[in-house]
Amino acid sequence: MQILKTVQEVRQFRATCSGNVGFVPTMGALHAGHAQLLKSSVSQNDHTIVSIFVNPTQFLAGEDLDRYPRTPEADIKICELCGVDAIFMPDANEIYSQIEPKILAPKELSSTLEGATRPGHFDGVCTVLTKFFNIINPTNAYFGKKDAQQLLIVQHMVKSLFMPINIVPVDIVRSSDGLALSSRNSYLNDDELAQALKLSRSLMKASNLIKANKLNSLEIKDAMSSCLEPLKVDYIAIADKSLKPIDSIELGNTIILIAVYVGNTRLIDNLWV
Repeated sequence: MQILKTVQEVRQFRATCSGNVGFVPTMGALHAGHAQLLKSSVSQNDHTIVSIFVNPTQFLAGEDLDRYPRTPEADIKICELCGVDAIFMPDANEIYSQIEPKILAPKELSSTLEGATRPGHFDGVCTVLTKFFNIINPTNAYFGKKDAQQLLIVQHMVKSLFMPINIVPVDIVRSSDGLALSSRNSYLNDDELAQALKLSRSLMKASNLIKANKLNSLEIKDAMSSCLEPLKVDYIAIADKSLKPIDSIELGNTIILIAVYVGNTRLIDNLWV
């Protein structure tokens, strides 16, 4: 496995790759959810490249850029164990210059939910991914379904800009007690981890209501709110795959999305119906 620091090194490595190339963009602090992305790429491609880069342009002022967990040695080991061929680990000066073109996420998809709380976040995501896609030129790129809004925005961007890349969604990986795995879970103490289980329990409540043919969105959201008390809820949304709110569950075309503060940590989770 090679560790690459510069754009030139990546391009030289990419030139040696024949067949399909899978790409997994990450910000490091890898866990079992990331490992599932890596394994999916390794199994489905001739070569896999992973990026580990805490992207400054997707953090807002006052967010956790400086304290975002960084575990490079452990990340390298996980990539090695999963069979990754190369890791791209640039510093910010390699990716960004003093003068940058402005890349904006589509307003219709990026101004709600995460975008309402974190305006400009998805502009940073689209900017760095456009750069990485141009550097690596992957055949397939792998994204977790936990970041549902991000996944939909990236799919739209690739289609709209005619990028010859297949975006592969990968299911959410959860701990044995149901908590969706996230690098930010490391911020939680034991009591907060127990409280965080309310996110997955609220989604399970929604799932059970849907199985009982109770499809009214307001009824489902009320039941979820009760499960989440007394946590501070940023949003509970029931939307179609264009992120437009819907009044009733549409099987095969619905995502239930939540964002909740557990202590000072903001966590997201979702259910694809």
